[in-house]
Amino acid sequence: MSTKYDTKISGIRQMMSTLLKEISEANTVALEAYVSKNQEMFKISQDKLANVATKGDIIDNEIIKTFALYGPEAKELRSLVAYLKMTNEIVRIGEGIKKYARRMREHVNSGCNLTLIDGTIVQLHKSTIIALDSILKCFTEEDDCNIVDFYTKIVVEESKNDDLFSILEKEIMGLIIDEKELSIEYVNVLGTLRRLERSCDRSLNVANLMMYAQKGGNISVYN
Repeated sequence: MSTKYDTKISGIRQMMSTLLKEISEANTVALEAYVSKNQEMFKISQDKLANVATKGDIIDNEIIKTFALYGPEAKELRSLVAYLKMTNEIVRIGEGIKKYARRMREHVNSGCNLTLIDGTIVQLHKSTIIALDSILKCFTEEDDCNIVDFYTKIVVEESKNDDLFSILEKEIMGLIIDEKELSIEYVNVLGTLRRLERSCDRSLNVANLMMYAQKGGNISVYN
């Protein structure tokens, strides 16, 4: 592998780390906004992710340019394919969190009483932050990242996230039964929370791709 190629890949990882950090910070602000029911903080979270798609495009262009200029061999090509797919997943996580912040901002200002499910929502949100921060740590501390341990941690977090969302589905169904006049609003709340649940799923997709980039084999093995 050429020194120039190494340098370019290091730069790409740094760009992806920066984007992940911005997404994680926005997600944390959205959690704080929900806990404090602070409308302005929801807006801050949205604004932090205003250009997430554009930043993803810039990273993809850099990946494609690296491939075009340095003609990597099979192993390097595998990594570039994985990075392209990772960018897509990271951008979709950011877009999902941006929409979550916008919609939850509306929900906390509606007639819905979310206090009964506050605890579960906060746990779900914290789980997505843990998954994102784990990916960020593995990106920024590549030499110290045990890819197998990292992958296992994300799998566990995603499984916990699924369980929490299942609990929320049952809790919200109970609210719909008790407060029929707000049933549509509660269904919309569930759809908004699905954005958080999906962000953890996509974090696992990124972990799958990181495993593929390092271990090789069939890309579907880790899915």
